[in-house]
Amino acid sequence: MRRSLILSLGNEPFAITEAANGATAIEVLGKDIFDLVIADLKMEEGLSGLDLLRHVKQANPDTEFIIMTAFGSVDVAVEAMRLGASDFITKPFLNEEMLQRIRRALEHRRLRTEVHHLRARAASASGVEAIVGVSAATQRVVATIRSAAATDSTVLITGESGTGKELVARALHDLSRRAGGPFVPVNCAEFPDTLIEDALFGHAKGAHSEARVARKGLMEEAQGGTFLLDEIGELPPSTQVTLLRVLEERSIRRLGDNRGIPVDLRVVAATNSELESAVRNGTFRKDLFYRLNIIRIHLPPLRERREDIPLLARHFLSRHARPGQATGFSPDALSALSACDFPGNVRELSNVVEQAVALSTGRLIEARDLPAPLNALAATSPAATAADPLRPALKTLDVLTRDAIIAGIKTRNGNMAAVAQDLGISRVTLWRRMKKYRIEIDRVVAG
Repeated sequence: MRRSLILSLGNEPFAITEAANGATAIEVLGKDIFDLVIADLKMEEGLSGLDLLRHVKQANPDTEFIIMTAFGSVDVAVEAMRLGASDFITKPFLNEEMLQRIRRALEHRRLRTEVHHLRARAASASGVEAIVGVSAATQRVVATIRSAAATDSTVLITGESGTGKELVARALHDLSRRAGGPFVPVNCAEFPDTLIEDALFGHAKGAHSEARVARKGLMEEAQGGTFLLDEIGELPPSTQVTLLRVLEERSIRRLGDNRGIPVDLRVVAATNSELESAVRNGTFRKDLFYRLNIIRIHLPPLRERREDIPLLARHFLSRHARPGQATGFSPDALSALSACDFPGNVRELSNVVEQAVALSTGRLIEARDLPAPLNALAATSPAATAADPLRPALKTLDVLTRDAIIAGIKTRNGNMAAVAQDLGISRVTLWRRMKKYRIEIDRVVAG
């Protein structure tokens, strides 16, 4: 009967694996990930269908399960449903009836996944409405997002750190036909070179010493949706080759598995580095760059769109302030904010507003509530020096940051974990800042 059922489903777009008994089924389930299991209630040896159902729901609750039996009863049906079965069918049955139940179970799984992602999106701002700004530069970005969202082409988002590249990627997803699917962001800089391929593409059981069961990669988790590769410039050369093959073949291979798994997703890449320079110096593949750079969206730094700062500041105030705290900014505070360069861009502005909210005691946030370094930077801005050319020259925040990192490296004699802890930032953030300011540990320690 098992083989007859498989033959009857031969023309359907399903990848089917069979098992002769419960023990074999558990072994197969440990090697791969399945959307649906169909099992007999009573099997010749070993585990029963209900035993197998309990195992499946414990290992992977999202897997659908259909119980079939010639000994149908209300009690068995109720118990199967209580344990998580999606359906119950009594033998004998027509193949068409089973096919309808399979389609219904798979549709139920798809809808459940879609609802999960829709709820996650509803919990936060989405779409271009989340992109705050009135400047011409911001409006150009929004127009490009709307145009790009109508396609399935790969998109490359460029811009300095903190400009909102993930926000743009989410807006692309929310406006696209894939909005009901998952949005899966991955920061390539967060994974060691030895683990990045396992994280992206998954592994088969036994692919390495830690691979006790098969595991989907993050790209496979993005099926039907959008996959964001942030900090794409940090992808190791070997993984660049694999990613290029995935983009061209539209299928992935888990580590230790020669079987290709088709993937239906949109790839968006983001970077704060100059990929063209990386291509010229040989650290980034030219063919992969061209494959990613189908549509380019460049996010200008905040200093190039200062007219957005007051609107963004009020947006972050509404997000960070609790009832009874400040509800607005004084003119002096807004002037100070608008005069600053914000090397950390929108992310830094959000942090500044959050700190100001915590320090403010009045109905309005005053200039004195803003961080002292920001006031110092505001004092040396073109607008401030034009108003008062006699102000003393002060160091920019970029210079102060670079000096602090160098001093920390010297003090800790190159112990980067200690330096990051002293500065109150993560090692990844410290590494990025060092890369931005071209700080080399050996030279600092030696000199």
